[in-house]
Amino acid sequence: MLGAMTGDIAGSRFEWDNLKSMDFVFFTPQCRFTDDSVMTAAVAEALMNSAPDYADLSARTVESMRRLGRAHIGAGYGGRFLRWLKSDHPEPYGSFGNGAAMRISPVAWAARNEDELKRLSAAVTGVTHNHPEGLKGAEAAAMAAFLALRGRTIPEIRERIVRDYYPLEFTLDGIRPGYRFDVSCRGSVPVALEAFLESRGFEDAVRGAISVGGDSDTIAAVPGGIAEAYYGIPEELAAKARTYLTDDLLDILDRFAEFVGGRRHSARR
Repeated sequence: MLGAMTGDIAGSRFEWDNLKSMDFVFFTPQCRFTDDSVMTAAVAEALMNSAPDYADLSARTVESMRRLGRAHIGAGYGGRFLRWLKSDHPEPYGSFGNGAAMRISPVAWAARNEDELKRLSAAVTGVTHNHPEGLKGAEAAAMAAFLALRGRTIPEIRERIVRDYYPLEFTLDGIRPGYRFDVSCRGSVPVALEAFLESRGFEDAVRGAISVGGDSDTIAAVPGGIAEAYYGIPEELAAKARTYLTDDLLDILDRFAEFVGGRRHSARR
């Protein structure tokens, strides 16, 4: 999940000031964590607080999202999600936004098989993003990270994404000049997945995502979560990313690492 947070932090300063280039300083004082990191932590906390069979995962997800979301109320939530956070009776609101995919990476680490991955993905996503496109976007991102953790190659992961989720009939270079801000899963999750699939390392995946423009923090958070599972995170980047996080988010990050500690793969370098 630190990979998603790292992408979020690096992309945060470009969300409203897009840069159509991979040549930029990765971290600056203008970077910050956003709602992407907060909600990723919320999903991780919900997984840890859930029953062993995850039967109550949706309820635990609502609890964690609302607790952390209210603690970090200025993190940059969309309007409908902010109303959901503040509501006395929060209900799913049919969203197909990319918030479904930016927070999903912890599910890939917790799931023990593909069936469980799909069940957990739906449980944490459907509390808000219960539109079919929202559910698909989250599952696609989770599946890519899950396969990466299990040693699948990039061509194998691409084949699965194309078969089950999105056609990916484009390249980053091809869409970069004309790509515009789009917060829907359909309009941004395939771009985020392609950034990972074209990458040669963790940092390259995040830089590629940011270089396309659009909703930069989220488009970088999604491949950041997948690239962590595939490559690992360079120690210097991981240490620097942690300096942007608050104590409560760091506590969840560290506890989740222990929670899934036995499921790490041998990172490719």
